[in-house]
Amino acid sequence: MSQNPPVTLATWRTPGVIAAAFRTVPDFIPTARIAAAPAAPSDLPEGPLAEFGAFDVALAPDRHFDLPALLAATATDAFLVLQHGRIVDESYGNGLDAKTPHILMSMSKAVTGLVASLLGEAGALDLGTPVAAILPEIADTSWRGATLRHLLDMRAGAALDAATLAAYAAATGWEALPAGAPPADLARFFAGMAQVPGAHGGVFKYDSANTDLLGLALERATGRSYAELVSELLWQPIGAAHDAFVTVDGRGAARCSGGVSATARDVARLGQFVLDGGRRGARQAVPARVIDDLWSGGDRDAWRAGQFGASFGAMGLGTTRYRNGWYIVDGPPRLLFAMGIHGQNLFVVPDHGLVIVKLSSLVTPIDPPAIMLAHRAVTEVARLLSAATPAL
Repeated sequence: MSQNPPVTLATWRTPGVIAAAFRTVPDFIPTARIAAAPAAPSDLPEGPLAEFGAFDVALAPDRHFDLPALLAATATDAFLVLQHGRIVDESYGNGLDAKTPHILMSMSKAVTGLVASLLGEAGALDLGTPVAAILPEIADTSWRGATLRHLLDMRAGAALDAATLAAYAAATGWEALPAGAPPADLARFFAGMAQVPGAHGGVFKYDSANTDLLGLALERATGRSYAELVSELLWQPIGAAHDAFVTVDGRGAARCSGGVSATARDVARLGQFVLDGGRRGARQAVPARVIDDLWSGGDRDAWRAGQFGASFGAMGLGTTRYRNGWYIVDGPPRLLFAMGIHGQNLFVVPDHGLVIVKLSSLVTPIDPPAIMLAHRAVTEVARLLSAATPAL
């Protein structure tokens, strides 16, 4: 009987290993626990189940997919649809189940953005503060002059060349380092980065290092770990049923740009919480302004002229903005989503009362056809459900 290859830092994103790795991250990368509130999870009632027999998505004139074919073609590990707060479709594959956390990759930025916004709303943090005022050791780096808001909205102008990107990758704790390599961690990386002049507050420029620097600033400013902040400010308020986890570097700093793992149902709870404007049932669990800012914030011009403007436009996403780790499409229909490499997606579609979670283990980190299929699946699900069920 053949055995699966072992999951290691050297192999975890390779064929034959990636699906198992994405559901067992704490086994090979150090993590911190994000505590849930298992005694009182928010309700996720089931049914009536949706009928998707007429589901039809075309990637090209001669390539059509029903829902099972689309999920298989995009290496889907979990697919979950909520309509008006009820589970109307849920399926798992590649060894994942409803109780096992799956790595969210850059969907983690949406979690981090909400935590930062909540700290700002509570007066514990001014998002207009220069990062160097909290982390003076980065004052002579490429982030000099950048504010927390610049980091949140990917409008920092820090310049990372190939060597700097390699050093950043080593610092995250996600890479197998050569024997004898010096210790590497995020704080050491940021403090040691050379100053390359960059203008902050310009066009959208995606860089995961921005969010990891933000995480260090949140921890320094509050004196608390990222995992504690997420648990108290977000995970328990949304009524998460299972603990989440976040990968940490050699000094225990969280990789809050991509290291969060959570169950599909708890990701759906997060989406429903956003859809409901920060309410949990009848109770306003977080200030509504934090969620309203996602829908109204972000700079259209910065996005249009920025790194992803052309590619998103080619997918038909029209007017898009980026705010606090979330992507906003003005529609129609209006759409708020978080996404991560290797096929991680959370979609919130308020005009149809929908929350859709799609977690995957695509070997290719950025797979344009798979991204296109995921977005077209959302449109098709909305079409079928709106035709079958009148809006409440």
